[in-house]
Amino acid sequence: MSVIMVLRLDGDPAALERFAAAEPELMDGIAEAGKALGCTRHMFAAGNGEVIVIDEWPDEAGFHQFFATQPDTHRLVEAAGATEPPRMTFYRRLETPGQF
Repeated sequence: MSVIMVLRLDGDPAALERFAAAEPELMDGIAEAGKALGCTRHMFAAGNGEVIVIDEWPDEAGFHQFFATQPDTHRLVEAAGATEPPRMTFYRRLETPGQF
């Protein structure tokens, strides 16, 4: 059963968007590294002063391996102007009718 990982980061969503637009190869490289370790879904979202990353992984261990071995993810945290370390929460995916 897969897990949903939600990473919350206090920072500037616009600054992260500018960084991502200026570094598409870096962003694609990070995504490919995640796929290689089992990530099946990945997206960013933003709120007022917060960036959220939402991933789906086969298990927590896969995400932790990815995060520990990808120094470029730390560049994203810095680019967003993070004021605190990222906060990660894992959720068990529920299999229910009506999903899409």
